Parts: sequence; structure tokens; C-alpha cells
Amino acid sequence: MTRPVNTTLADKGFVARDEFSAEDEAVIGHIAGIDDIVGFHAESVPELVSAFREAADDFVGTCERIGKAPETMFSGELMVRVDPSVHAQAARAAERAGKSLAQWTEDALRAAARKSRPRALSSRHRTTGRAERP
Repeated sequence: MTRPVNTTLADKGFVARDEFSAEDEAVIGHIAGIDDIVGFHAESVPELVSAFREAADDFVGTCERIGKAPETMFSGELMVRVDPSVHAQAARAAERAGKSLAQWTEDALRAAARKSRPRALSSRHRTTGRAERP
């Protein structure tokens, strides 16, 4: 049985998603937001941080060796379907802000993404492997 772990590791532009496996008695993780599958596992927090950093380093190194860009690039185009009343409210809010709906939406998405952005590992975290306290 696996269950999500309430940790988010971020370092060198990569973010990790982790799950605890009771069967394996370990945390199993993967680098999120990339097309390739890059996994790692650990039995403790210091090992988890180290394994994540090693997986990210290995991924970047492998990409360099094969001549591939290591990060998934997004096109910048986003198709979103919303309730017509939400569309109307957003269009009016954009008009009041003096922006196009596209610019207003980009600003709203940027603000929302900033609020949910994982915190980078501190130098203390990198050195000791201990979780940084918020």
C-alpha cells in the first residue's frame, strides 16, 4: 500500500512527488513535471533528500550526454473551459483592470502558482539533510 507523503522537495528547478510504501517500508518518489520517468527511494528524510538530489543530477547529466534539454518546455498556450458566468466575471474584471482577458488570466495564474510554489531546499537542508521548517 502506498500513500502520499506531505512533503515537497524542490531543488535545481525540479520538484519531487513522494509516496510512502508500507510494503517496502520506504518513501518512493519521482521527479514531477517532466516527460521522462525519474524515480528514487529512501528509508529516511536525509536519504530522501540525497536520493532526490542524486536523481536530479543524474537526469541532467544523462540529458547532457544525449543532447536533450532536461526540462519539459511548455508552449504557453492553455485551453481552459469554464462556466459561462465565470467567463463573464473574468472578462469584466479584466476590463476593469484595463487588461485583455488573456493578460488578466496570465496574471491570475501567475499569482496562484506563486502561492503554491514549493520552497527550494535551503543550504542548511542541503548540508544536513534535515527538513527546513516553514
